[in-house]
Amino acid sequence: MAATSTAVLNGLGSPFLTGGKKSQTLLSAPIAARVGGAVASPKRFIVVAAAPKKSWLPGVRGGGNLVDPEWLDGSLPGDYGFDPLGLGKDPAFLKWYREAELIHGRWAMVAVVGIFVGQAWSGIPWFEAGADPGALAPFSFGTLLGTQLLLMGWVESKRWVDFFNPESQSVEWATPWSRTAENFANATGEQGYPGGKFFDPLGLAGTIKNGVYIPDTEKLERLKLAEIKHARIAMVAMLIFYFEAGQGKTPLGALGL
Repeated sequence: MAATSTAVLNGLGSPFLTGGKKSQTLLSAPIAARVGGAVASPKRFIVVAAAPKKSWLPGVRGGGNLVDPEWLDGSLPGDYGFDPLGLGKDPAFLKWYREAELIHGRWAMVAVVGIFVGQAWSGIPWFEAGADPGALAPFSFGTLLGTQLLLMGWVESKRWVDFFNPESQSVEWATPWSRTAENFANATGEQGYPGGKFFDPLGLAGTIKNGVYIPDTEKLERLKLAEIKHARIAMVAMLIFYFEAGQGKTPLGALGL
């Protein structure tokens, strides 16, 4: 598996992917304790107990890769050891799958809000909104589709390139409407969480001092965990919406509203 995945990644020509991100490990080392200027015996160790890994099946205490896969070390936000198919065995693929989960989750959160608000406002089911004669459609379907493909294709292509070559898109030619490329630079150093004055204007995960964005690691970690949890709930909700739509039902209708 490792040889095959490495060959595939090398074929893509991306050193960024083949390198992957090394998992952090807990190491215990002897610490010399100084008491009254004297150095204590090096045989004494300070042992720090690691926090137990959270499991997606807390009632099952048995080990094994189904419940506690060895390639998931708990360093990712929302990591509860769920990988029954072993998709994240390769660190590079794990990084890509997390990126995909994050992007799909963000779209799902926007979609769920749009479905509720759209139907509450117009009374038209979300799966019939585009074909309803009374729907607000200032553009033709062809114009809307072409514009979406153009704009979304351009933005997604930039995101794709930035994933393989981080910071490559924070240049003037890549952001022609911006006076400075710093507005689109990655201020946190975390893939998928750029932060900065443009992506975090309210300073939820950092502060802006003298025009410079300073990330707050503690706030960022807390928000990353909250976001991935909400994203997963939204993706499950969208799956339910699809099943409801197949039966001609809507989320508001299912709630009796």
